[in-house]
Amino acid sequence: MKKAKSDTLDFIPQKDIVYNKLLPYADRLDDESNDILSKIKGNLGRAVQLREIWPGVLFWTRKLSTYMRLYGRKFSKEDHVLFIKLLYELVTIPRLEISMMQGLARLLINLLKKRELLSREDLELPWRPLYELHDRILFSKTEHLGLNWFPKYVSLLFIDEMLDEWRPLLCPFDVTMQRAISYFELFLPTTLPPELHHKGFKLWFDELISLWVSVQNLPSWEIHLVNLFARLANDNIGYIDWDPYIPKIFTRILRSLNLPVGTSQMLVPRYITNAYDISHVVLWVSSLLGGPSKQAQEQLSGLFNSITSFFHPSNHGRWLMKLMKLLQRLPASVVRRLHRERYKKPTWLTPIPDSHKLTEEDITDFVESMMQPVLLAMFSKTGSLDAAQALQNLALMRPELVIPPVLEKTYPALETLTEPHQLTATLSCMIGVARSLVSGGQRFPEGPTHMLPLLMRALPGVDPNDFSKCMITFQFIATFVTLVPLVDCSSALHERTDLTEVEREMCSASAEFEDFVLQFMDRCFALIDSSTLEQTREETETEKMTHLESLVELGLSSTFSTILTQCSLDIFKVALEKVFNFATTNIFETRVAGRMVADMCRAASKCHPAESLKMFVPHCCNAINQIAVNEEVLNEEELDKELLWNLQLLSEVSRVDGDKILPYRSELVQILQLTLHLKCKQGYTLACNLLHHILRSTALIYPTEYCSVPGGFHQPVSDYLPIKDWGRPGDLWNLDIRWHVPSVEETSLAFYLLDLILQPELQRLQRFAQGDQDMSRDDVLQSLTIVQHCLLGAGGLMPPLKGEPIPELVHSMVNLDETTLYTGMEYDESRENYRDAICGVMRQLLRTDLLHFKGSHKHEFDSRWKSFNLVKKSMENRVRHFIALLLCITLLIDRVMLQHELRKLTVEGCQYRSIHQALMRDLLRLSTSTYSQVRSRAQNVLFTALGTYNFCCRDLIPHVLEFLNPDNSSVTQQQFKGALYCFLGNHSGVCLANLHDWECIALTWPAIVRSGLSSAMSLEKPSIVRLFDDLADKIHRQYETIGIDFSIPDECCTVAKALMTAGNPVPVEPVPSEEETQNEIMLYLLVIASDIDSDFVQLSRPWKFEHIAIGFLSLLLRDDHQLPPPAVMFFVKSLNHDSLYVRKVAISAVAGIMKQIKRPHKKVSVSPSELCGVKELDVIVAGDRADNEWLQYNSSNLPRTQQDWDHCVFVEKTHWGYYCWPRKLMMYAPLEEQPKHNLSREEMTEREQIIFDHFSDPVFINQFIEFLSLEDRKGKDKFSPRRFCLFKGLFRNFSDAFLPVLRPHMERLVADSHESKQRCVAEIISGLIRGCKHWSYLKVESLWELLCPLLRTALSNITIETYADWGTCIATACESRDPRKLHWLFEMLMESPVNGEGGSFVDACRLYVLQGGLAQQEWRVPELLHRLLQYLEPKLTQVYKNVRERIGSVLTYIFMIDVNLPYTQPTTSPRILDFTERILLQLKPLTEGDEEIQNHVIEENEVGEQDERTQAIKLLKTVLKWLIASAGRSFSTAVPEQLRLLPLLFKIAPVENDDSYDELKRDAKTCLSLMSQGLLYTEQIPMVLNALQEIAGSSSWHARYTVLTYLQIMVFYNLFTFMSDQKAVNDVRALVIQLLEDEQLEVREMAATTLSGFLQCNFLSMDAPMQAHFEALCKTSLPKKRKREVGCIVDTIPSADLVRRHAGVLGLSACILSSPYDVPTWMPQLLMDLSAHLNDTQPIEMTVKKTLSNFRRTHHDNWQQHKQQFTDDQLLVLTDLLVSPCYYA
Repeated sequence: MKKAKSDTLDFIPQKDIVYNKLLPYADRLDDESNDILSKIKGNLGRAVQLREIWPGVLFWTRKLSTYMRLYGRKFSKEDHVLFIKLLYELVTIPRLEISMMQGLARLLINLLKKRELLSREDLELPWRPLYELHDRILFSKTEHLGLNWFPKYVSLLFIDEMLDEWRPLLCPFDVTMQRAISYFELFLPTTLPPELHHKGFKLWFDELISLWVSVQNLPSWEIHLVNLFARLANDNIGYIDWDPYIPKIFTRILRSLNLPVGTSQMLVPRYITNAYDISHVVLWVSSLLGGPSKQAQEQLSGLFNSITSFFHPSNHGRWLMKLMKLLQRLPASVVRRLHRERYKKPTWLTPIPDSHKLTEEDITDFVESMMQPVLLAMFSKTGSLDAAQALQNLALMRPELVIPPVLEKTYPALETLTEPHQLTATLSCMIGVARSLVSGGQRFPEGPTHMLPLLMRALPGVDPNDFSKCMITFQFIATFVTLVPLVDCSSALHERTDLTEVEREMCSASAEFEDFVLQFMDRCFALIDSSTLEQTREETETEKMTHLESLVELGLSSTFSTILTQCSLDIFKVALEKVFNFATTNIFETRVAGRMVADMCRAASKCHPAESLKMFVPHCCNAINQIAVNEEVLNEEELDKELLWNLQLLSEVSRVDGDKILPYRSELVQILQLTLHLKCKQGYTLACNLLHHILRSTALIYPTEYCSVPGGFHQPVSDYLPIKDWGRPGDLWNLDIRWHVPSVEETSLAFYLLDLILQPELQRLQRFAQGDQDMSRDDVLQSLTIVQHCLLGAGGLMPPLKGEPIPELVHSMVNLDETTLYTGMEYDESRENYRDAICGVMRQLLRTDLLHFKGSHKHEFDSRWKSFNLVKKSMENRVRHFIALLLCITLLIDRVMLQHELRKLTVEGCQYRSIHQALMRDLLRLSTSTYSQVRSRAQNVLFTALGTYNFCCRDLIPHVLEFLNPDNSSVTQQQFKGALYCFLGNHSGVCLANLHDWECIALTWPAIVRSGLSSAMSLEKPSIVRLFDDLADKIHRQYETIGIDFSIPDECCTVAKALMTAGNPVPVEPVPSEEETQNEIMLYLLVIASDIDSDFVQLSRPWKFEHIAIGFLSLLLRDDHQLPPPAVMFFVKSLNHDSLYVRKVAISAVAGIMKQIKRPHKKVSVSPSELCGVKELDVIVAGDRADNEWLQYNSSNLPRTQQDWDHCVFVEKTHWGYYCWPRKLMMYAPLEEQPKHNLSREEMTEREQIIFDHFSDPVFINQFIEFLSLEDRKGKDKFSPRRFCLFKGLFRNFSDAFLPVLRPHMERLVADSHESKQRCVAEIISGLIRGCKHWSYLKVESLWELLCPLLRTALSNITIETYADWGTCIATACESRDPRKLHWLFEMLMESPVNGEGGSFVDACRLYVLQGGLAQQEWRVPELLHRLLQYLEPKLTQVYKNVRERIGSVLTYIFMIDVNLPYTQPTTSPRILDFTERILLQLKPLTEGDEEIQNHVIEENEVGEQDERTQAIKLLKTVLKWLIASAGRSFSTAVPEQLRLLPLLFKIAPVENDDSYDELKRDAKTCLSLMSQGLLYTEQIPMVLNALQEIAGSSSWHARYTVLTYLQIMVFYNLFTFMSDQKAVNDVRALVIQLLEDEQLEVREMAATTLSGFLQCNFLSMDAPMQAHFEALCKTSLPKKRKREVGCIVDTIPSADLVRRHAGVLGLSACILSSPYDVPTWMPQLLMDLSAHLNDTQPIEMTVKKTLSNFRRTHHDNWQQHKQQFTDDQLLVLTDLLVSPCYYA
């Protein structure tokens, strides 16, 4: 096939769209595609070389993407590579406009999509330009946009480069970590061939995986790592040994699902937001399956076993969506992998080695592990869709395991009437597995025998009272019928001898098909009878169908037509007879029931036109003729029902192939002449439909056969057995589609009809328009309707409108001609072109008679007008099968049809010709007419048209603007509104007000602002106000900076040249000479700004328009061109405007202007190793090393003099040097090489002078500060980053010029404790500190002399409202600054934060502010952290709660740097270990004593030293705060250290859930809950278990009880790590069983709960020794009760025997409760054992009762199934137990 192909094409296409071959005119397509491709190559190449991005490049790239939609990748490999390179160059042009880049990027992604087409050898792209682009967009200071791309084509040498580029960013305490890891995820290639692995992932795999393993608290960047590993695993199945990591992987996946465990669990907030992305998890898991070790499958089964019970429909929570997604995607992913291993053609991608392919056994294991959760999920609250998709994929792999259980659930569901949800759920799952069921195959041969019973039982589902049931039943029946030909094969039993047993069974069953069809029809007739219009509602209410009814109608008609298409001729004839009788013996109203019946008749006539038409047409024609014999019928307003019904029937039946209609042409024409001019609107509309359908079926191209077996079912049974075709997939190459191409006779019939009917109508209308003839409104409407239907029907036969193309709307040096496509129509030029004629008449009508129409007719008239304007040969997709699940032949045919229609619709990007121009202006006139209905209709048409014709917007804008012009006094309010709406555009289409084009914007924006003075403008009308708001809003939302300078780099041009000369087809356009490449710069910015400015200065206008104007202006700020001085002036003035909104915009704008006029500072590169004199190390070592020590804060050598300051090398960014140094470290050059500061006014530029003048003016500053210190919204204001940027800019650009003016204000504000005043001064100060980055030493020093006292005052005046603002202020000031530059600040903050002055609140605030500053500095201030820790340690016994909490949080930051990441040196910052040692010493008094620890309350007058014990309690409280705070924030938990505090916590934590406890106990409980969720490593497990065992032996039962709750959560959250270590499992089990025999009742019960939980998640299994152990315990005999004397003291302590016996009973009950949703084999016996203890002493009796009632509650739903597990005797006993004793005995 490829060979033949390359003859006409002269090249071998990469990948064609196969469906194109099946079109009736397929032979013409090659030449056509060649022609288009050569045009695209030529013009695109030319446009790039002429450096004309807009409109040339844009226009032709759009054409290229259309080409790919029509023909697929139908170009040669070299072209493919060249296209990609060209687009890659274009996308990475620096400063390209964002929206253009999005468009180009989309096309590039499309070209890169099929990765098997291009191998690494064919294409290599450099990664750096893309990285810079990504960096510029995602981390730029201006905009946000996402881009995906494919890291496949990175050349090899670059991996080292990438690692060097991004490793220095890996500082886990900094935001850059996220950035680095996300780059790794995006750019690292994973598809290298095995021989290159040492240059590929082996370079980074170990480093990253050990980083992942050592991080515990889900930081946000962990997700990116998981995504990278998933991609790596998927691309290299079998080349990486994942086994050592598998338990860790599954444990983390389980943790990431956030399932609730245990009784009172606190979730760490971070876990909820940063969960893994399910689709990547699924990819990873499915890539781990298989291979020799089978470990992944075991863990996967473990995972599903442990979470199965969460799928039960009675459980519900926010975690459910994640679980369902996991369930749905995993089977799909495995199926994809199987396809890749077994069926896919090999490409250049690495194949999977045989040792790691999935074996049959692997697949069976996988399917088995998933079945249980999937069956439970069928009835879930979120609907059964996810489960149905999972089942579909599982059934593809193993039908014999999947289908029987689903059938077991389906049959009972079909029988019950009371549970509709169960029915819909099971049916939708059956639809999923339909194909696997029907086709049988070797694996599941008995499948097809279930088909008929299912179909027959589903029939009652067609139920008029239950809508959803009805729809799912239709879908179910249609699905099965599509797969199976309904042919009665029972005769084959006698004729053929070669049938298998199953086939014989199927043959005899197929005799029931006819029955099935007839019963189905009866059901449908009943449904129709119950939904006629008269029955369901009053006439008055509505005439249309309701939404539900239309859905049912769709379901009914498509199911019925599917059934008839699949019938054999015999069955069809019976069905046809039945429908005909039903339709002709009743008369239906035409709105609801009539439509349904007519649809059924249409389905019949579509299947076998000849037989059906023979019955229907004569009948209907006779009926109509008989009624219409008498004349007056024709003029009645309300027509006879019978006439209407027959017309409707006729119009639907006539929708068949053209050649079948020809025999009846005379009858049909006669009917048309009779009925088209009926008076009754309903009547002539039906007649028009008939006309429309006849024209359509004779004039269009469409496929004629839809049937699931090519060739139909009409051969005798002996040659062809339909059973063999059950569920057969369609075969693309032998689809012999028959197309209906209009024959000569048919076209002549069509033209005959047009001449007969359309001609006279047009003449009438024309005479009317010229005033020669009167017509009533209704008549005009009728004529228009007829014309419209003629157009809709025969539009395909008429050539498009003619007219001159409009030249030069857009200046371009490349030709922008449209390409034309052939759609199989030859236009007959000899006949009159009716389309032109209609157009002429319509325009005349509009001119003369617009004003006579009123009300509703107007609106209909309008819709007619609309259809003439855009007859877009619009097609409805003929057969909308709503079953997209089955790729049967029908669907393949649909797909080909769509391909044909796609071609027709693409024709539309029409050229904009003069006639269109005229029509557009008419539309605009309608859009601004006086009737609102007309306006909205016409506007919609206008927007569609704007989208269709290229560049026509340019032409319209001036006309729209006339309506907004204030000088134009004739404009009415309606026209004004209409024009505004035209600007606004609809939500999907173009918005005229911001086209991407300077010329348009220069026209429209000033006009919108000026329109405020128009006479038609009234702000009283809310609708107009709303319009302006929307307009402004839309412009703000959609406006993107428009590129000014589009320079195209030279590499681009070379690629373009190559594209023009290479490969076939050769482009026709000449390669342009160098002279043509020209350059021009635009000056529009100035135009617009001055325009709006000049407007402003002159006029006072409504405030609304001031807002709009300043908003528009602020959009024009850009980073590559500075604003003109008048605009700068305007913004600076607006800083003191009366309106708050204007001030806000101005603040942002001025901050932006500051950025624009910032003078660039020079940087030089330095080598880090020379600076510190230490050689760089060869291996990676992160953390504190000798070569980054000089970066750290060291109070002994701070730059305290001018000389030190100049010699000190400041490194501003905190992440440099932590992980490793970058290759080139860029630093600022020394001061003398930097641009000059302290310019005098004369040296400044004009823009700088404007700003300088205003800000040095005290009056201006007074006013400005006054405004800034007002409050905006009470209680909601926060520190504003915009104002901070403004001040930072002022001080950066003008150094300290404005300090003298601002200083008095700052001093005044600091002393005032109002929140808005404080906030204002905080914004100024942080701006000052950040702005003084490049000041000289003297200036900086004097600045700090001013600031330190200010800050001290501020901190002593701090209030509850402002402490957050001050924290933000200091944190902002310290961000990305070298700590040695800010040493004044740190020393001042460290002076003595907790000194008790100003009360506890001020202390807490001081700490908060200090913490803000230190946290920004991360690892570079170890000395300060040590000093702080020393200072705080004695103060840990603080009394006040708020100070304690704050200290806890500060401690977290102090120890945050102490992490155990791979390759990291022990830190020089404070360590947790030493700290814990010291604390434990002080807590000794608590750990030794046994009495209960009570919270200590202080008496006010208590002076003197309290005893050690109270001190220790206070210390403990602070330590708890620290542990709680660090749970969510630090990266790794220090397990060994925390374990030493455990015994103490267990002692305090309360048991009951009661909130009245004091702070100490509550904190202890929270702390335990958080610690138990921590992630453990294998080596830590023994330590934890030892600690727990020790505590389990303690004397306090509270502690023993808490051990159990701790254990539950800990084991579940580390499930697979525990399970991979057998000793740990045994230890846990021993511990639980030991606690089952505890003397305290509560502990025993908790132990039982824990045990049943472990059994339920399959952590422990119920094995024989364990069962025996419990049974033995149960048999412990109790001592006999002695008769006591009355009044003796009852002995309360339970005897040891009782405890043991209770333990045994509890053990049994735990086993029973561990399987709440099913009955395993061992369960009946255990229940019998239990029942023996029903009459024991308390507490045993209580336990037994509870267990039995729980058992009854959980098994009640499916008791019918569970019953079968018990023997009759056991059932008797059970019924006795479960039924409550009778009260009437």
